[in-house]
Amino acid sequence: MVSSGLAPSAVAADVQSKQWYLDMMDAKGMWKVSTGKGVKVAVLDTGVYPDTPSLKGQVLVDGVHKAVSYNATNDYLGHGTTMAEMIAGTGAGGGLQGLAPGAKVVPYRVLTKDVKNKTDVEKTPSIADAIKAAADSDAQIISMSFSGDIIDPDEAKAVKYAESKGKLMFAGTGNDAETKNFIGYPAADPYVVGVAAADKDGKVADFSEHGNYVDLAAPGRNVPVWCDATFKSYCVSGGTSAATALASASAALIWSAHPNWTANQVLATLIDTAGRDWPKNKPSNYLGYGLIRPRKVLENSSINPGAAGTDPLSFENGTGVTGASPSASASNSSKGPNPTSGGQTSAAGSSSDSSGNTTLWVALGAAAAVVVLGGGAFAVARSRRGA
Repeated sequence: MVSSGLAPSAVAADVQSKQWYLDMMDAKGMWKVSTGKGVKVAVLDTGVYPDTPSLKGQVLVDGVHKAVSYNATNDYLGHGTTMAEMIAGTGAGGGLQGLAPGAKVVPYRVLTKDVKNKTDVEKTPSIADAIKAAADSDAQIISMSFSGDIIDPDEAKAVKYAESKGKLMFAGTGNDAETKNFIGYPAADPYVVGVAAADKDGKVADFSEHGNYVDLAAPGRNVPVWCDATFKSYCVSGGTSAATALASASAALIWSAHPNWTANQVLATLIDTAGRDWPKNKPSNYLGYGLIRPRKVLENSSINPGAAGTDPLSFENGTGVTGASPSASASNSSKGPNPTSGGQTSAAGSSSDSSGNTTLWVALGAAAAVVVLGGGAFAVARSRRGA
């Protein structure tokens, strides 16, 4: 990561001017309709430090069940705090401006490969336990900015349980496309929306994992994030982690404006309005159904969200996931957007903004996606969405 040299007390414009996606997504325009008020987002990550200027009053520490609350507010990397700020930060004190500043965050620290201390390993909740706890809470959205190449049967069961409780789940597809490009879990689990990362031109980031488990894309390249757990400065980075946070925040904006909708309906409108220049029935292995554009949902008061019980990812969720293609350039994609001259796929130009901006991109990046520990887990490849 490249340091920006910005302290937490820096003038807001210093950091927020680097949040290019706020203008491109017309955040100020969306906030006239919805800020995410009334929506709670469970952030499963490295913990969330609630006392950064941007997060004061935004983190519901008491919303975490005691059984899974170990060190929920002790962020050992700064990663979870970044995700929380991207979702619900107020921007106060020069911090990151969240896309859904009216929403609230419920913090969970989960077990990842970065947990080294023996006591922490023993006491930190497993991802499965955290998902189950979030499913039993009143949080509507579960945001998981991490990825790994194994699947834990307990984790898969927890995801299915959360879906049965009406939760909308997002996870990053992973950041290793330039090397091994593995199938990323929990993004590849049924009922989890796999989020890829894109840049301001609507091109998929070269590091963003691709495969037929990618469902949507969000801004995820060259964005400010906390450098580390000292919370002294921001850095410029990128990853599907941030894209996941922005997708979660986008869902919060929509759900707040339509509180009677189900998770299926919120997701269906995100898919229907996503920016793409390929057929909806042939999702891209790189950008899925396209670049998130929550503004398109919020500006249409008569939008049809579909039936409350209809799963917009029914095909994928019913058939599973096929193996990710070997580490190949986006130009080798057999479906979805056409490759650009730079070898990346792009959704730019699929439809223009009324404000003059091109289509809304895809994934927003943050510190590198966290790879999960898989105690008792095993590698598995399943089929989903046809080759």
